[in-house]
Amino acid sequence: MLSKKQLREQGIRALKKLANHPALKTKKEQQILTFLFASQQWKTSDTIAVTKALEFEFDTGKVIQRALSQGKKVVIPKSLPERKLAFYEVDEDTVYQRTQFGVEEPISNLIVTKEEIDLIVVPGLVFSSKGYRIGFGGGYYDRYLAHYQGRTCSLVFAEQLNNEWTNEPLDVAVERIYTDSYKMKEATQ
Repeated sequence: MLSKKQLREQGIRALKKLANHPALKTKKEQQILTFLFASQQWKTSDTIAVTKALEFEFDTGKVIQRALSQGKKVVIPKSLPERKLAFYEVDEDTVYQRTQFGVEEPISNLIVTKEEIDLIVVPGLVFSSKGYRIGFGGGYYDRYLAHYQGRTCSLVFAEQLNNEWTNEPLDVAVERIYTDSYKMKEATQ
């Protein structure tokens, strides 16, 4: 069995390979977004938390645009000391700054509490069919999700699905995975 580090590297390679085929990546994203936007999770959520994706990741820009066009509140995280996250409200005019990890974070003081967030679109590199994920290794999301009571989902390419690993006790599964894989449409716990 591969280590989390090896799986993380494998996940990044798979995403970068897919990014080298923009037409295919866009087609897969559209398919996944169709499932997300048709879901009750999406329709019943007024405040959506989502990251600004790296170039090779799932393009979350379409999620942000759709949410704003539907009058939903969009919140994007900033990383804080002690591997913590805080989410800040954004709009079309928000300015972003790039972190040392290459992630764009909003320049905003409009902090939003966990209790105000209806749905968090959780990023990751590798996902199991039970909704567990391997991210970039900081543990930021697992810490945040440990005390979060709202809904969660992830937008996952078939290339990111892998059940050949065991989650750890502090890992927090997402409720729902939206994917272009016909093998798995919903995370079951």
